[in-house]
Amino acid sequence: MQKHKMKSNIPIPLLFLSILFSFSWAALGLTHQQQHHSFLQCLNRHSGDANSISTVIYTQTNSSFSSVLEFSLRNARFSTPNTLKPLVIVTPSHVSHIQATINCSRTHGLQIRIRSGGHDYEGLSYVSQVPFVIIDLINLRSIDVDAENKTAWIQAGATIGELYYRIAEKSSTLAFPAGICPTVGVGGHFSGGGYGMLMRKYGLAADQIIDAQLVDVNGKFLDKNSMGEDLFWAIRGGGAASFGVVVAWKVKLVPVPSTLTVFTVNRTLKENGTMLVHKWQSVAPKIHEDLYIRLFLRAVNSSQQEGKRTIQASFVSLYLGRADELVDLMQKSFPELGIVKEDCIEMSWIQSIMYFPSDIPEDAPLEILLNRTGSAGIFKGKSDYVTQTIPETALEGLWQRFYEDETESLEILFSPYGGNMDDIPETETPYSHRAGILFNIHYVVGWSEEDASESQRYINFMRRLYRYMEPYVSKSPRRAYMNYRDLDLGTNNNGPYTSYKQASKWGLPYFDKNFNRLIHVKTLVDPTNFFRHQQSIPSLSRG
Repeated sequence: MQKHKMKSNIPIPLLFLSILFSFSWAALGLTHQQQHHSFLQCLNRHSGDANSISTVIYTQTNSSFSSVLEFSLRNARFSTPNTLKPLVIVTPSHVSHIQATINCSRTHGLQIRIRSGGHDYEGLSYVSQVPFVIIDLINLRSIDVDAENKTAWIQAGATIGELYYRIAEKSSTLAFPAGICPTVGVGGHFSGGGYGMLMRKYGLAADQIIDAQLVDVNGKFLDKNSMGEDLFWAIRGGGAASFGVVVAWKVKLVPVPSTLTVFTVNRTLKENGTMLVHKWQSVAPKIHEDLYIRLFLRAVNSSQQEGKRTIQASFVSLYLGRADELVDLMQKSFPELGIVKEDCIEMSWIQSIMYFPSDIPEDAPLEILLNRTGSAGIFKGKSDYVTQTIPETALEGLWQRFYEDETESLEILFSPYGGNMDDIPETETPYSHRAGILFNIHYVVGWSEEDASESQRYINFMRRLYRYMEPYVSKSPRRAYMNYRDLDLGTNNNGPYTSYKQASKWGLPYFDKNFNRLIHVKTLVDPTNFFRHQQSIPSLSRG
């Protein structure tokens, strides 16, 4: 089901585009018209098919420009009148369009932003501080599932919802371990790690990648063999946008039983919520790997005191088996939660994919997973990793933060590790958060007003919350998840080169000891640091 047609009804000839396209490279000593013509003719020469590429180019004066830009824009914090817009959006339908855009952007001194699903928390797939071009991969989203060999080729513009749907078309006992938000693009999600409800059983999305296709800084089309071991390692958890444009992933699919069981159980503070959250920390990371119990924390209206708020802990579970087995396991491992069979629902894996996202109606058809349309919220997110149980007194202090003015939409998510994540070496991929991690914390707060002062108020609240949690989370470095990108950790210089000291402020939290190898790979494959943004892996070469 295609909700949005990206191409114009009438193809725009390149000569007409050259009149519309307007920006300045004063250093080239060219007139504006010559600059327009030069860049667009460059795209024409390098793409090999002028008519083909003309239909996937959108300039700022094109009537479809705004709709194309905003369609995959998920954080409205970066959609204001003052936000710098791309000079051009290219929605390639062929690898040659990507190659042409890279080659011509290098020649004309433009940066590139690469967008798959548009879920980057800080907008780095569609925002820049200097003139730039967006490569929007929405037209490259084919999925080829080979159920017999338990593999799939997935183009980088596909969403995980589209992937799940295509797997379910072919098999009821194959699955893929990735996230629960169906509109997230596989290009960024996989390249940053990609965790979900099957993580403790099978690891991350990145752990399943067995081949990839990528266009590098020189416009070369590479696969696993031709790109080499180091680059293939780097793009599976190190953020592929630092190294090139991923065109497609080949992944292993994983087996699941035909019947799985889910439950969602809510407990407030009056229902021993603090004790249960504290106990969860020692149960969820160590329980059988077939069971995944996530924990959502939010403030809700009290049912006992009108006008008062309380904290609600929602225990959300997926079990790879039947309800009777799950109840027995819970009664042995976590009896305090009081799970009974009536709390449990048996379903197939694809039905569980529909069950977990809060914005999918209960009676929605499976085809909703093909719907790429999503609303753009205004939010700020952060993340932590926990290696020691947080004391009850610290949890009680955390509850107080939920009663501040900015917390109406605050949500904190605890996602347990352990299981298979303990068995995968931390250097297997750039994603280093493995053995010793009890759980990941995801903090997110949203708001409705778009003005700068209102945004700053909520961002300041999030920073205060983050400071409060500092004593209770990982240290040296204080770890963070790259897919929950956070520019508060640090940023690169605006220019082409950033020092190791500056980049390590954000690089070590995301990658720990793997950061040094990522820099080595970057310096080898992109020495001039062409693929760069505020938190891209830096090249330490001077070209």
